[in-house]
Amino acid sequence: MDLPQMLLVSGGAFLAGGMNAMAGGGTFFSFPALLAAGVPPVTANASNTVGLCPASLVSAWAYRREALRHGRWALLLVVLSLFGGIAGGLLLLATSNAAFAQLIPWLLFVATALFALSAQVATGLAHLRRRLGQSEYAAPGGVGGALFQFAVAVYGGFFGAGMGILTLAALSIQGFEDIQEINALKNLSSGVIYAVSSTTFIIAGAISWPHTLVMLVAAVAGGWAGTAFARRLPARWLRRLVVAVGSVLTVIYFIKTYF
Repeated sequence: MDLPQMLLVSGGAFLAGGMNAMAGGGTFFSFPALLAAGVPPVTANASNTVGLCPASLVSAWAYRREALRHGRWALLLVVLSLFGGIAGGLLLLATSNAAFAQLIPWLLFVATALFALSAQVATGLAHLRRRLGQSEYAAPGGVGGALFQFAVAVYGGFFGAGMGILTLAALSIQGFEDIQEINALKNLSSGVIYAVSSTTFIIAGAISWPHTLVMLVAAVAGGWAGTAFARRLPARWLRRLVVAVGSVLTVIYFIKTYF
């Protein structure tokens, strides 16, 4: 890895760490930076997961008390995230670089749409929950929420961008309303998914260590900077920036892939 590539990867990881600390959506910066540095798509996705994993684990630990209040549901969430993350990671490893390159525009599109429409998704899910009442598909820890969370975990292990929004949706449909508890459970789930998928990628030798080590350092620095900066900039502007970047990247990769 030469100096320009190092600067590109570290810059993308720094922005990713900062955006994840402020509003989420960091993968929109770090993953394309790895691709632009010449890392093959599957290796880039695996390296991106490992590079951003420590920050996710720190967030999960910080919210451990709120998450553990839910006892059995928190344990079920860990189990679902564990097996779903492993399944998603193995699915990625079984996908060729050529096939994954074809999926990149669509994955970016889905992640961008979820991020942009997260408020509408939450409102719609709240309406759906009211219609379902206290059925087994709507109650906390119910069948529907468990199945949804497992699907989210598989997606997170496979790609990751937009995983937080999907997790929030899975929790919202079950009636969790306290924002601190929702964030705690989301961070718990994300931490487990990142950890098991990262372990899967490392054991399989699917990552580029030089790029990943640069990401680890830069993402942590970005997280510290982002936390401080978030107190000064309105969250809505941060979200608009993520949506704008995601939209531009989606268009670019559709053009590169299909035209």
